Amino acid sequence: MADLLPELRAAARLLTASRAEADDLVQEAVLRMLRGLHGFVLPPEHEGDLRSAMRPWGMAILRNAFREDWRRRKREQAGMLSRPCEDEGRSGGQETMARMRDLSRALAALPPALREALVLVGAQGLSHEQAAAICRVPVGTMKARVSRARDALAKSLGPVMR
Repeated sequence: MADLLPELRAAARLLTASRAEADDLVQEAVLRMLRGLHGFVLPPEHEGDLRSAMRPWGMAILRNAFREDWRRRKREQAGMLSRPCEDEGRSGGQETMARMRDLSRALAALPPALREALVLVGAQGLSHEQAAAICRVPVGTMKARVSRARDALAKSLGPVMR
């Protein structure tokens, strides 16, 4: 499980708006994994490779924790995604940091279903089939979400990246 922490944190960082939220999300996911470890069954296709079997399971738990938290926040305060970035207003810095900020904002502006599809397939390198299983949707739906997310990012970042 410890080997999965960097991947879980990277996925959480892409899903959330800040490092602190990402750390909280990973902590919640690990707690849930530990609580559910007794019920974890090694799938036959991952025979002997516990890490590759736990990866999709951990990502699914992380995703579920994120969605539950997102729903809770949505109920508590409208407009969570419209909040300004932590680094906004600072002058100076390199162009790369500005582009990363733009990418972060563009990712945050995506609907959660598109964002998680892009994170699972694009950032985490899962196959469409694995991501679809984690999200409990058909493979075609996952492919469509990834495509729509990429299109939305391209439209959003098009003027910025030129």
